[in-house]
This record gives sequence, structure tokens and C-alpha cells, in this order.
Amino acid sequence: MPHPSRIALTAIGLLGLALYAQAHAQGSENENGEQYITLASTTSTEASGLFDAIIPKFTDKSGIAVRVVAVGTGQAFEIARRGDADSLLVHDTEGEERFVAEGYATERADVMVNDFVLIGPDGDPAGISEAASVAEAMQLIAEAQAPFTSRGDDSGTHRAELRLWDAAGVEPDGKWYRELGSGMGPTLNTAAAMEAYVMSDRATWVAFENPQDLALLFEGDEALFNQYGSLAISEERHPHLKHDLAGQWHAWLLSEEGQQAIADFEVNGQQLFFPNAAE
Repeated sequence: MPHPSRIALTAIGLLGLALYAQAHAQGSENENGEQYITLASTTSTEASGLFDAIIPKFTDKSGIAVRVVAVGTGQAFEIARRGDADSLLVHDTEGEERFVAEGYATERADVMVNDFVLIGPDGDPAGISEAASVAEAMQLIAEAQAPFTSRGDDSGTHRAELRLWDAAGVEPDGKWYRELGSGMGPTLNTAAAMEAYVMSDRATWVAFENPQDLALLFEGDEALFNQYGSLAISEERHPHLKHDLAGQWHAWLLSEEGQQAIADFEVNGQQLFFPNAAE
């Protein structure tokens, strides 16, 4: 029988394809006669509300609408690799550099940064709030075999989580470790229901409306740094894409105006993404 997380990953893949087909159903213009691009991006940028805040500013300036297919970073890579997205904004620098090296994109640029945080039951049964490092925090969770919900969906967050387990010398396994194959919001909901630990990007956590007994327990380690990058898809590899329109989006994200739009986005008075294109 297939592993539940693989079944979920298949479902995510089918959803991504369905969203892409819907986005392209009307050709190169949308129902208002506007030109548009399809952007493959992460659930964290979508769920946090960032795109709702910044895309209208880009559209007002350029006349180009942006239709977002929000999936895990791994699935976003696959959509772009097939030529089913005009632009890509994700958060896995290693994977992004590999994507460029393989010839699927001609350029990758830093856009913004935030961080990951460790969330868990307010009572903190594993004691991670006293850890000196994120590696120690992960070790404490494993030693206590405290319930931990993992996205398990090959997203940028999932990839980062696996790197942290590896750096901590832990191979997560057993009933305490639950791979869900779902986005960040549903994973947080499951963690709340189970009173489990979970790693989240800060933006989705701040925007999360169902914390129940969950609390932010560990933050601040440099290993929790979370860089987002924009990639320009290769015209040679996929000549049918809207490279001119996508290039305008890519350039706007890196421009002073785009960077300011990112900096201005707040939830509950808290800035969630910090532009760093010029650094």
C-alpha cells in the first residue's frame, strides 16, 4: 500500500495541474482583457497574504495580472520544469541554483528573507524553549518522542526541516513523527489538534488563526534563516512562455518599488518578509 504522504503528494501534484489549467484557460489575456502571467510559488507566500498585498501594486503599474499557483517548492519546481509557469518564486536556494545549472532558468535573484520557527504545545513537554540551538531543540523532541507534525510534501519548509534533522544527527522515525503531505496551514491545524511540535515559516504562523494551545517556543538560530528567490525561466528551454511579461515581474520584485511593497506588508502590525535584493 502506498505511504499516506505519497498519496498526499500525488494529490498536491494533481491540484497544481488543475490550478495551472484554470489559470491558462483563457489564453494570454484574462477576463478583463489584461495580460497575465502564471507564477508558481509557495504556500507560505500565498497563505500569509503577501501576494494579495503586493500583486495589485505591480498590476496597477504594469497592466500585467499575476495568477499564483501556490504549492510546495518541490512541486513549484516541477511545474516550472515542465514549462507550465512563466515565473517562479520559491525558498530553497540550493534547489534554485540547481534549477539554473540544469538550464531551466537563466537567472536567480534573492528577493526577501524571513525565518522558520519551532512551534509546540504551550507546556513544552520536550523543553525546547531552553535549548541553546535549533539542533539541540530537534534532539530534545526526538529524545522525548514528542509528537511532531511534518509537512512531508517536498516543500521548501519540508526540505529545510529535513536538513535540520540531519544536522542534529537525528533520523526522524516512529509513531511520534507524522508526515502529512500537506501545506503549512493544514499542518499547523493538525499540530494544534494533536498538541504536537511543528516547524513553520514565521509568516504563516503569524497569520495562523487557529493556534489553540500552540505557542512559538524556539526562534533566532541562524540555521532557521529562510531565503526566497525569484527565477527567470529559460526562453531557450520553454520558448512558448510569456518571457517579456515575466521579466517585468522579476525586475519589479528586485526594484526599489517592489522591495518597498514587500517591506510594507504586515500582519497584526508585524513585518513578515524583509527585502534583501540589493544586499
